[in-house]
Order: sequence, then structure tokens, then C-alpha cells
Amino acid sequence: MKERPLRTTVIGSYPFPSWLEHASAHQDAFGPDDIAEIQDDAVVAALGDQVRAGLDVVTDGEQTRFDFNLSFYGYIEGIDLESAPPRRFGPPAHDQRGRHAITGPLQAPRGLGAVEEFERLKRLAPSGPVLKTSVPGPYTLSGRLVPNDAYPDRWAVTEALLPMVRGELAALVEAGCRELTVDEPSMSCYAHREDPARLVDFFNRTVESVAGKCRLSTHLCFGNYKGRAVGLRRYAPMFPAFLDMHLDEIHVEMASREYAELEVIGQIAEKMDVAVGIIDVKSYYIETVADIAARARQCLEYAPAERLSFAPDCGLSQTACWAARQKLNNMVAGVREVREQLRCP
Repeated sequence: MKERPLRTTVIGSYPFPSWLEHASAHQDAFGPDDIAEIQDDAVVAALGDQVRAGLDVVTDGEQTRFDFNLSFYGYIEGIDLESAPPRRFGPPAHDQRGRHAITGPLQAPRGLGAVEEFERLKRLAPSGPVLKTSVPGPYTLSGRLVPNDAYPDRWAVTEALLPMVRGELAALVEAGCRELTVDEPSMSCYAHREDPARLVDFFNRTVESVAGKCRLSTHLCFGNYKGRAVGLRRYAPMFPAFLDMHLDEIHVEMASREYAELEVIGQIAEKMDVAVGIIDVKSYYIETVADIAARARQCLEYAPAERLSFAPDCGLSQTACWAARQKLNNMVAGVREVREQLRCP
């Protein structure tokens, strides 16, 4: 169980500032020291917004990643990184993201880069907030790799990626990371058509190197590419099977779904902590402090304060900075109001 009731946290990503977007599009203009300086500055900016909002848990905003998971493919050998999407124009959808052909044995001898991100976070973060790192799980990572004769289906690709992620998690704990989220949105998107027990087995084998050694959570959402979902937006197919995941906390997306299936948080809270997505990252309506307080009280009808955390529905990378900043400020203020009323520490 976490140390603070009704704690406030984030998933991982935060919007890139405009100057980082510009620099990313013109990388050839910069030397390696320039890029390192730009990356440090971006993390400092993301941390500043989170710390000023008053969050209990902060991340580096994934400021040095391309999307929450695509950068990881650059560390994996045996794939073709040139992946032209089948559709380039028109309304945004997942078919505008390329898929990588597998060209040889899948391996990651240099790790997946998350340890270097965490070392930067430790160096730049102020004392006070808990530092969290998020890593995409192997099932989610497998979704952009095209099976071949050696890896004939998604299950085989996931099996090959699993030890890479497991090793990265172990290395993060060795580096001093005490809070880890394993992002598996693909599991929640496809649990309605896959065997949920098999998904749980993959997850538990992924985290077996760190379970019990850090505070471990997973983020179950329905996708947020360009602010759009991709999966069947129902939690019912996942439970009760997903309660067998070896975890301290499960994060569920609720705000964008108008709190449908909110009762599932009570089911989760019987076994572990539950982080409720209480900010809609797909909407530019700025939730007021009163909105947040009312939603936190609604959650307390299903789960006790000592089991509850609150967060945005998903990472904030697809939300403009000005909105992300206001949403986080109001989220923390609304939760603080309820915490004070309950006289929580």
C-alpha cells in the first residue's frame, strides 16, 4: 500500500515544448552537446510544471522519447527501422504509424535506454516528489513489429521482447528507481479478443525480476494516438483475470469514459491500490477544482482513501502545454480539497 492516501500522480509523458518540437525536426543542425543541453532543458521544464502543480509523484515527461514507445525500437537489433506508414494523409489514425519488418534475431544488447533517462531524471529533479519511470511492456511493443517465419505471430514476438523489458526493469531498480509503471495499453485494447490469463502470464514473467523490489504499477488504457482511442473501451473483459497481475497498483482510464464501470475500482482495491484517471487528456475542457473534488468523492464511494491515487487518464503528450498545465494544477487542488476534508496526511 502506498504511503499517502489520495496521492496525485501522472502516467509518464508530458507535451513537448514548442522549441523541442522544432529542434526534433531539425536535428542535423545540432551537435551532440547541443542535443544533450536541449534534452536537459526539456526535462527541467516538464519537471517544473509538475512540481509547481504540487504532484506527489513526477516523471521526466518522457521528453527524450518519440511517442511513449517508438523510441525503444531504435535499441532493438533485428528490425528494419525504415517503416513507411500505409496512409499518410487524412484524419489521424493508427494506420498512419509505420510497422517494422523483422530482419534477424531480436535482441537489445545496449538495453532499451530507460536507465539513461532515469539517471538524467535523478540528476535534474528536486528533492521532495517521488520519481517514477514508465516502460512499455513487451505485448505493447510487439504491436509494431511484423511477424515472420522465425517469429510467426504476435505471441512469438512478445516472447522474444519479454526478456529485454525484464532486463531493463531490473537495471532500473539497480539504478535506484523505486517506482515503475509498465505500460500495457495493448493488453487493455485487445483483452476482449485474447485470452486474458495468457496476457497476465506474459505480464508476470516480465516483472518477475522487480516484483517486491519497487513500487510497481501498470497503466491500462484504450490508446491515445493523436488524442484518439483504438480499443474496445470496456474493462469488463479484463477482470477478474487482471487482478492476478503481480502489482502494487493498477491505473484505469475513467474521465474520458464518463466514469463508466467505475465500480471496477472497488474490485481492484480489494487486492491492491488503484489509480483513477480523473483528467480527460482527449478533451480541451479544463476540469475545474470543483469537478475534481466531486469526482474524487465519487471514487471514495467504491474504494477507501488509503487505496486511491488520482492521475490523468493517460500520458499528456498529445495535449497542448497550456492545457496540460492547467489540468494538472486543478487536479492537485481538487484532490487536496478532499484530502483536507478527510484530514488525510
